[in-house]
Amino acid sequence: MYHRIQTTKPQQFINITNMVADEVKKSNVRDGIAVVYVPHTTAGVTINESADPDVVRDMISALDKTYPVHGDYLHFEGNSHAHIKASLMGSSCSVIIQDGKLLLGTWQGIYFCEFDGPRNRKFYVKIMEG
Repeated sequence: MYHRIQTTKPQQFINITNMVADEVKKSNVRDGIAVVYVPHTTAGVTINESADPDVVRDMISALDKTYPVHGDYLHFEGNSHAHIKASLMGSSCSVIIQDGKLLLGTWQGIYFCEFDGPRNRKFYVKIMEG
């Protein structure tokens, strides 16, 4: 199942945990794996703290310091920083499903990571029983 998502900023982390949890609930899978996949080269997905919004701000800030928007890049589209950041985050993540729920830590959330927005994006959720 895929979801459409509209990003509103050039760089942004959007908490998609509830969307993924809803897919788990609809699937009726009690034990298995949920895989989240982002089919874009300038966006990614990660799991990180979801209790304090400053964590997201700090992550984007640190990525910008290490891979600035304007750098010594050759890619003609001018978004090399976004490709690098997306590769670092990764295009997928997997979460164990236990007793019909995502097995995330107390403070963990799943984030769609935009690095070249704003854009219309999508991500896929695959639920596997087992």
